[in-house]
Amino acid sequence: MSAHDPRFAALMQRSPLAVAFVAGERFIEVSEAFSHLFGHVDDHDLQGSATRSVLVSDASQKSLTERLMGSFQAGKASDEEVEMVRRDGSRFWGRLQASPLDWAQPSGEALWVVQDVTAARAARLAPTWAAKHDPVTELSNRREFERRLAEHVGSRRNEPVSVLWVDLDGFGDIVSSMGHETADHFLYGMGQLLQSKVRASDTVARIESDRFAVLLPDCDQHYAEIVAEKIRAAVSTFRLRWGLHRARTKASLGVVLLHPTLETPDAVLAAAALACGEAKAAGGDCVRIFVLQQPVETKA
Repeated sequence: MSAHDPRFAALMQRSPLAVAFVAGERFIEVSEAFSHLFGHVDDHDLQGSATRSVLVSDASQKSLTERLMGSFQAGKASDEEVEMVRRDGSRFWGRLQASPLDWAQPSGEALWVVQDVTAARAARLAPTWAAKHDPVTELSNRREFERRLAEHVGSRRNEPVSVLWVDLDGFGDIVSSMGHETADHFLYGMGQLLQSKVRASDTVARIESDRFAVLLPDCDQHYAEIVAEKIRAAVSTFRLRWGLHRARTKASLGVVLLHPTLETPDAVLAAAALACGEAKAAGGDCVRIFVLQQPVETKA
């Protein structure tokens, strides 16, 4: 699809993504959303201009170019936060995702996708945010998840609450074959996937390593099982494309409905993990429900 193809023109005009094609430190083609992000009303204002025009200084331009080239030559895409500048001189933090169009020619034309993350960055850098979130996935951490779960354990509200335990199958193979950097990008993408499959009122957390938990308030066991199955199916089709790397995995899930005999957050999580262990034992890529038969032992 060439730049003169009407389909390409329609894509660049209507795509909600801020996308640009870059060559020789100049913008060759930019989407309408890209132009608007940088305060340009005319979609052609940035076309042909230097990438320096959206960066805060010559030093920033030089440093970014060196980092991008280093990543591309190593066969890796780039994903970082860069301070950028709009037409009116106002600054913002952009998440820049970049990769060459042809990996055999890393110094050739590249694709840029930019997202304004100023607000998210400010929240993330706040001490209260760091104390409650996992730095890799930006999901809630275990401590925050247990705090929210504790609000429901032992509650006398007549509201069913369920918890899912999600354990990625074979994630260790991704780490050993592709390294921790690629694995971290995979975990981030997985966290975004999990959040997209639940309600805004639900809480998704990274508990440890490749294990996640989902808190589902006002959700009975039947609906929780449906959500778990939806997540399992989504994970099985998820593909990470990071530079030259391609990764995929599947997941085992455990479902538990809060019950008065599960008296602590640890007991609830242990029950969910136990059900997940049964899914693992069954070969993985499946969902199992915790059936209350006897008190669940938790570690002291």
